[in-house]
This record gives sequence, structure tokens and C-alpha cells, in this order.
Amino acid sequence: MIKYIILLLLLPISAIAHEGDGKAAAATSTTAYFSSEASSDKYETLIKYKTIPVGKEGSFQLYITDFVSNKAVQITDLKTSVSGNADLKLTLSKIDTGVFEVKGIFPDKKAYNISVSLNSQLGPDLLLIKDIEIGKELPKPAVEEEHSHWYSSNWFYGILGLLAGMVAMYFLMRKTNKKVVAATAIFLLIFPTATTNYISAHGGDDHGVAKPTTGGPSNTFIVEKETQFLFDILTARVVTANFNRSTGVLGTVVPSPKGVAVIQTPQTGKIVSIKTTVGQRVLAGQVLAVIEQQVDAGTQVSILTQRNSVDAEYNAAKAQYDRLNGIADIVAKKDLTEAKARIETAFKNKRLFNANAAGNVSSTRMITLTAPISGIVGTFNYSIGAVVSAGQTLFEITNLHKVFVEAQVFSKDVANLKGIQKITAASNNPADTTSYSLRIVSTAQQVNPENQSQVVLFEVTNANGRFKIGENINISIFSSDYSKAVIIPDEAIADVNGKPAVFIKDLAEQYSISYVNKGTSNGKQVNIIKGVEEGERVVTNGVYQMKTMFLNQ
Repeated sequence: MIKYIILLLLLPISAIAHEGDGKAAAATSTTAYFSSEASSDKYETLIKYKTIPVGKEGSFQLYITDFVSNKAVQITDLKTSVSGNADLKLTLSKIDTGVFEVKGIFPDKKAYNISVSLNSQLGPDLLLIKDIEIGKELPKPAVEEEHSHWYSSNWFYGILGLLAGMVAMYFLMRKTNKKVVAATAIFLLIFPTATTNYISAHGGDDHGVAKPTTGGPSNTFIVEKETQFLFDILTARVVTANFNRSTGVLGTVVPSPKGVAVIQTPQTGKIVSIKTTVGQRVLAGQVLAVIEQQVDAGTQVSILTQRNSVDAEYNAAKAQYDRLNGIADIVAKKDLTEAKARIETAFKNKRLFNANAAGNVSSTRMITLTAPISGIVGTFNYSIGAVVSAGQTLFEITNLHKVFVEAQVFSKDVANLKGIQKITAASNNPADTTSYSLRIVSTAQQVNPENQSQVVLFEVTNANGRFKIGENINISIFSSDYSKAVIIPDEAIADVNGKPAVFIKDLAEQYSISYVNKGTSNGKQVNIIKGVEEGERVVTNGVYQMKTMFLNQ
């Protein structure tokens, strides 16, 4: 009975050890097309084709790009011919910018050379693309089968363990207790099977030695031309040139002294007219609104009393002056002079009172609000008939033609302001790639107590409304010291696995990654100490897509 129990316990373990065994097929990578390329200092040409039949019309695709930028070229004149065989005629048809389909009949199964004569804004050129193999078949995928030997099977070790356990059990049953025999037999039966399964799963490797893995991504990978055009993969040449270091600081746009105006009502009243709208451009002195001031009864009585007093004084002074002037020949000259001064003073007071009262003696008075500066009217939510209080803000006018930038510069960077070559700023608008020049208005006059930075004020020349009040912008302060260095555009740098890297174009469809040692940057270009060489072409546009394709290969 114990024998059968042990056998039943052993079967599941053998089944588990056997799971996953069998023949595994692995398809090797195959070539999907043939290609051949040629390049000059202006153009890069690539021919891609599958099997071209002998003696029948076949076709291949011709790609033409700028050698330096990898941009598809708009061809103005293109001719193709078979080198050394003028009788073979080729027909051209345009598929897209820089992409053409070439058709022809090739009589022999051999390699032909294609001559390409072209012209564009880059200039004329002639290239020879060699070894277009006619009649060559694409390789078929090969299937490899993995065979296992009978002596490496888990079943073999399982049966061997079963027999060994039965023999050991036979001898133990004759000399020891049956329960001990059963436990010992189960242990002996399970042990060889588990050990076999463990060895099979680990391939017999020695755990004391770490074997290198070969499944990591290669530094070289293929990006087909169609993919390059789809993601607009562009390149730039690595050059050695004069490089000047720059310091980057963060600035905040603030209005200039005449950049913002706030219009408030001087008296409490009701809006009877609005002469402007939100977003309207107004000129200095233009009427914005008319306020009707409400005058209470006490104020009205006071105005009338003052008017009567002014009129009475003027009439009395005039009557006295007329009387004395009529007897000027007998009156003292001093009295006539005093009477004349009195009437002149009374007349000025009367005129001033009439101007201030605006000729109104009723319960209302009109107040006109005008624009103190030229600019754009901001948002307001007042309408005709609304009652406003004295000192209440009605309109705000902003003039962005000239703006200031307030930047916090640390002490170590303030010294760079003395030997600067230029200062530029860039807008946060991605569509605006223009760099704007800055002029220092005021050097550090105060220190921020929180971080001990110094506040420097700049003026943006010819801002033309590209910057908004309160906007944060990046400022680059370029030094006047130049040095020779290997430089590439800033946008060519990618972070790959925590390290700076660039993607280099080796061939028409072959790229490689190179990890670099960066130096200083001036906001547009970066100095590369190690990792690239002069003349190489690095990817500057579509870097993120290149990084994704490299990591997913």
C-alpha cells in the first residue's frame, strides 16, 4: 500500500518537472528589402528594392535628402540612367518630396550601377549608386528546432529516482519501523526529482560564476527612411568653432514706467457714457467714459451761495471802478489803481468759479475720464447706468511696446554683467523662436533677503507686444570670452538611462548612440568634451522618437 502512495505522490512532481519541455522554434531575422546608397557633400541618395525580375519590368524607390540636415529635398531637375548601358531606359514618377519610383526592364541577372543627375536649391550634382542586384531573391526565414536528448529529460530522472527509492525502501522495511520507512522513502523519491527539476530549470549553470547576458540593445540600430520622414528626423554637423559661455537666469516681465495706467473716478456718480471696449487700442487723451456726479441739496446751496458772493464782489468792484474812472481828473491816482486791481481780482475769481462749476447750478455735474497713455484697454465689467464710488478703478490700460524684465542674479553671476557681449531673452511661446535683446536699466540696488540674490532690471528693446506682464522668461547673459570647442545644438542632447547621449547618423538608414561628456552651455549650443567628433552628423529634431526606437529595439 505504501508503494502505491509513494508512486501517486511522485507522478505530479514528475509532471511539473516535465512541463515546458518540447521542441521550440525560433525564426531568425530576415532582410525585408535590399538597399544601396551614395552621397556627396550636398546630397544623400538611397535606393530600396525587393526582388527585381529579370527581363520584366521592375521598380525601386529612390530617396533624396540633404546630406547635412537629412531633410527631403525639393528636386527641380532629376534624371536617372544605367551606368554603362545607355540602351536601358528608366522612367521616373514622383511619390512625395524627395521620394521617387523608378521603373525599368533589366535583361540580365547581375549587379547594375544607377547614375543620378539632379538639381535643387542646393546646387547640381551627379551621384553613382552601385550594385543594384537584379534577380536576387530575398532570403527566406530559417526555422531552428531545439532537440532534447532522452538522458536530459525530466522523465528519465524521475523514473531513475523511483527505482532508487523502491530499492532503498525494500532494504529498510526489513530492518526498521514501517512509518520511518515510509517517510524516508517519500524523501528519497522527492529529492532526486526536485533536484533534477532545479538543474533543468537553471541549465546546469555554476552560480559561482556570473555569465554575461547578450540580450541588451545594440548601440547601432536601423531607422527606415519612411520613419525618418514621418517623424521629421533632422541632423546637424558637429563643428569646431568659437564658443562663448553664457549664464542663464530667470526673469519676470514688469511694466515700464509708462506701460500701465489705472483710471479711477474722482467723484461718486453714475456712468452715463462709455466710449471704449475691452481690448481696444486707445490713444493718450482719448475719452473713455463720462460720469454724472450727483450733487445733494446742501452742496447745491453752497455752490449757489459761492456764486452769488463771487458775482456780488465783481459787481461792486466794477461799480466802484466805473465811478472813480468817471472822475479820474479829480480823484487820487492811488484810489484809481486800487479800484482797478480789485475789479481784476474779482473777474479772475468769477472766471475760475464758472470753470469749476462748469456752468451748472442744478443737481448734476459731468466728469470726463480720458486715457493718460496709449495702449490696450483691459477687462472691465461696468455698463452704462452703473453707480461708482470715488477712487474706484474703472479701466486699466497696458502698453507692451516697451517692457522691463526684473531678474534675480546671484553674486557669482553679477560679475559676468561687467564683461558681457550681449544679453538675450526668449519668449515662452513655442511658435516664437526669436531672441530679443536686453539692455541693462539698473544694476543691483537691492538684495532678496530670502535667497540673497540681487535684483537687476533690464529693458526689452522692440518687444512689440511679444511679452506679457508677469510672464517668466529665460535670460542668457553671454560673456565676451571666446574659446575653440566642439559644439553641437542643445536640442541634440538626450537623457538615456540617466546619462547624456546623442544619436549619430552613420548611413542613410543606420544610426548609433554615443554617450557624451558635456561641458558648458550658452542656451543654444553646448560644448562636448568627449563623445563626438568634428564632421559627424547628430540628430537635432526628433530626438525623443530616436530615444524611444533605441530603447524599444
